[in-house]
Amino acid sequence: MEWAEVIHNPLLNDLPFKIELNKFGKILMSPASNQHGRIQGRMAANLVNKLPKGEVITECSIQTSEGVKVADVAWASEGFINTFSYKTPYPKAPEICIEIVSPSNSKAEITAKVELYLAKGAQEVWVVYEGGNITTYSHIGEIKSSAISPDAQNM
Repeated sequence: MEWAEVIHNPLLNDLPFKIELNKFGKILMSPASNQHGRIQGRMAANLVNKLPKGEVITECSIQTSEGVKVADVAWASEGFINTFSYKTPYPKAPEICIEIVSPSNSKAEITAKVELYLAKGAQEVWVVYEGGNITTYSHIGEIKSSAISPDAQNM
């Protein structure tokens, strides 16, 4: 299955799940909680307020070597938007990709997503835990805080 088929399929429009594709084109679904949505909203608002010269995208689809993955929140610079507009899915990851860990996520799954987003060009990947802790990664590995916007990590 291709991503365009997923987003245009009326049977998949109102599912209470985050949908992604694996590298074989099979649909993967993850349930979302209200707490997950709350954290997603706060992270998006923080990015809008702290990094106004760019765009915040929730449920940002990115074509990776392992299929289409969907970052819970992403921040894309004006340059990124000028280059890629709102192409779906993006062929490259925006500068910041944020994953909010749900109870259904395994550590291996989150680690794989961090690696995939960085491999597709993200400068940073933030992993947010439901308790509010944030782990930040760049191409050098785990870093103490965001070099792009440390203030936006405050929930």
